[in-house]
Amino acid sequence: MIAWEESGAGEPVVFVHGITEDRRAWDPVVPLLADRFRCLRLDLRGHGESPPAEDYSALAMASDIAEVVQAAGAGVPPLLVGHSLGAIVATAYASAAPVRGVVNVDQSLRLGDFARGLQPLAPMLQGPGFPDAISAIFASLGVDRLPERERAYVDAQHVSARRDVVLGVWDQVLTSTPEELTTIAEALASSVTVPYLAIHGCDPGPGYQQWLTGLLPSATVELWVGDGHYPHLVEPERFAARVTAFAGA
Repeated sequence: MIAWEESGAGEPVVFVHGITEDRRAWDPVVPLLADRFRCLRLDLRGHGESPPAEDYSALAMASDIAEVVQAAGAGVPPLLVGHSLGAIVATAYASAAPVRGVVNVDQSLRLGDFARGLQPLAPMLQGPGFPDAISAIFASLGVDRLPERERAYVDAQHVSARRDVVLGVWDQVLTSTPEELTTIAEALASSVTVPYLAIHGCDPGPGYQQWLTGLLPSATVELWVGDGHYPHLVEPERFAARVTAFAGA
């Protein structure tokens, strides 16, 4: 059973955390939105208080969202807010289930680019160098920009990361060619028809906005310069205001 909790009242919004993290990742954001929205946040399988599973693919994890939406009796299609891995999971869910929209927080869907950066680290991730590899990966994503409390939370999650879960999530990225992954991502993105807001604190690369909107015409891409991988934690008030505006669009 997937662990989840709710707060607030109004239209449902589902918050999906990133890899190695859990629903506490949204602690600075949810109180800013609970006066207007029914905020549902979950621990993906193998994270937080949710049990492990055999399948950690994005499509399998999308069923974690489905379980929570059903258990919560949301009544109407929710808005999905996903960070990093959670954004891919939210996109996968939105490609096959009714939602009001998706907010993607700093996750490029051009997965071939991600694979080119991650695959050289495969020997370390699969061996005793796993902790060092995880530290190096996240150190490059601007964790130093986080407020002290949020930095402590994120660092603790990375230190305690479970290798079986991380490798399960990244299995397809490590075993497929960048070209294969980009083809998969293109099919996924083109299946989403609802409003889609992509907020990036890290530049997703040249031509990304044109690439994404070519596949997903409803997408809006914003670059929050200097925020790194965690714009929702670096600027929670700005982020909450943007989600509110997007929900009302």
